[in-house]
Amino acid sequence: MNNFSVQKIATQRGEFAWRSLGSGPPLVLMHGWPESSYCWKGVAERLKDHFRIIAPDLRGLGDSERTLDPAAYTKQEMGKDLLALLDTLGIETCFLAGHDWGGVVAQEAALSAPERFEKLILMNIHVLPNARGNTKAQAEMRNRPAPLWYQFFQNAYDDQGNGLAEAMIPGNERVWLGHFLRAWSSEGFPHDTFEEHVRCYSIQDTATTGANFYRCYKQDMARWAELAGRKFAMPGLYIHGYKDPVIIPEYTEYLDDVFDDIRIERVESAHFVQEEKPEEVAALIKEFIGQS
Repeated sequence: MNNFSVQKIATQRGEFAWRSLGSGPPLVLMHGWPESSYCWKGVAERLKDHFRIIAPDLRGLGDSERTLDPAAYTKQEMGKDLLALLDTLGIETCFLAGHDWGGVVAQEAALSAPERFEKLILMNIHVLPNARGNTKAQAEMRNRPAPLWYQFFQNAYDDQGNGLAEAMIPGNERVWLGHFLRAWSSEGFPHDTFEEHVRCYSIQDTATTGANFYRCYKQDMARWAELAGRKFAMPGLYIHGYKDPVIIPEYTEYLDDVFDDIRIERVESAHFVQEEKPEEVAALIKEFIGQS
């Protein structure tokens, strides 16, 4: 394919949407919340001559299936979704990159099946086993204005047990996404990408499935406590948009606790680094993987 359009694939864990571009060794790109695989368009176009780009839509977002059960959204379960997708595509090993929640899903897959991933690239997300860095960052965040209100909002219910997300987001997707995609960007957000994310978030039940990423947070936290101190078996690259109001620089400290081989690159952008700086991100990925 040469146009990065959506395809659908049925796996043993459900039906998922994905995009593909280019040819060469497989490079899997995992998007975060509240986005879709379209967020990788600029990066994919710059890497298509070097890699076979595979960009799935996470369960509950993009054009993938809308599973209503919150238990399906623990990041360990979503890591299994990724492995099932690779199995269905016949991909035994690949390079793996993830941004935001996609970076957590990528980590879960890399920790559970390290033999399948040659190198791991993370962008603007906490590194799960990095107990020292995460503790320091969380302590610092407690001293700042509360940028994480949206997580509590998506976990909130009224007295009748109705979710506030379901009551307030449908019909207001443009305003909802505009707060994050535009307010959390330092250089303006690409118009076509914004429109595509609004389209996907307007699909029926996305207010629920988007909120489910946060409604399983207690289970995720218990899982991550068990991972403290675990080491990744593969080399890592961390690309940090250092103007991010949520993933602050302290999250990138002590990464050598959990990687034997880790490289950190600071990029002058905010949270959505792959959309703000696709050329720079693509160049860093290409150099890290070692393609000429």
